[in-house]
Amino acid sequence: MEVLGLIILGLVQGLCEFLPVSSSGHLVFFSKIFGISDNLFVSIILHTATLLSICVVLRKEVFSLVKNPFSKQGKDIMIATIPTCLIVILLMGLVNESFEGKFLGVSFLCSAILLVLGEIVAKRNKSKINFPLSTKQCLIMGIAQGIAVFPGLSRSGTTISAGIMANGNKEECAKFSFLMSIPVVILSLLLEIYKICFLSQPLGQINVLGLIIAFILAFVTGAISIKFMIKLSSQANFKWFALYLVFMSILSFCVL
Repeated sequence: MEVLGLIILGLVQGLCEFLPVSSSGHLVFFSKIFGISDNLFVSIILHTATLLSICVVLRKEVFSLVKNPFSKQGKDIMIATIPTCLIVILLMGLVNESFEGKFLGVSFLCSAILLVLGEIVAKRNKSKINFPLSTKQCLIMGIAQGIAVFPGLSRSGTTISAGIMANGNKEECAKFSFLMSIPVVILSLLLEIYKICFLSQPLGQINVLGLIIAFILAFVTGAISIKFMIKLSSQANFKWFALYLVFMSILSFCVL
């Protein structure tokens, strides 16, 4: 895999993983546009970079979870992870098919609609917002996370919007969305490692220097995206992201 292709994937992964625009959808889109073949090993490295971003930016929360895994927040993350895993397992065949880009335009459009709906509900229910998040709200976000496994459906956007529509505080929904992604990302990484080690998934030729640069870019841009997203959640709405997703939806229908 060429250096330029790896750099593009690193930037896309870092910038889009935590913004409500779907990193997987953008990876599929740019892979199709630039003819970059899918590579499990590269995916593992880039997801490890953004996972590290979460652990660094939210280090206090992560350390607290490691120290007290059965705290309320720890239990809420476990509860949210269960429906996510069940939904992914049930929809695995359809999910694999979606990574060919068949549903990308529809998924981007659905993400835009969810962001708009979340904003409408947030404005209407300002006086009813619960703080901190309840276990029920966390469960709803876990279900949303499972549905957002399709490329083009933003994981952060879908889960945050689901939490908001369940009367959750916007900033708390954003933080919990990032934290509850940790076990899911770890599980998906283990699955990809299993495929490489035990299913003889070919690695292909990878430029080591390009992969190192991509890792650094994914980590740095991922950390910036997390901080930006948390700040944005407390101060503004997601209408511009929704508008951008509509643009990506139209572009996907026209190009792919």
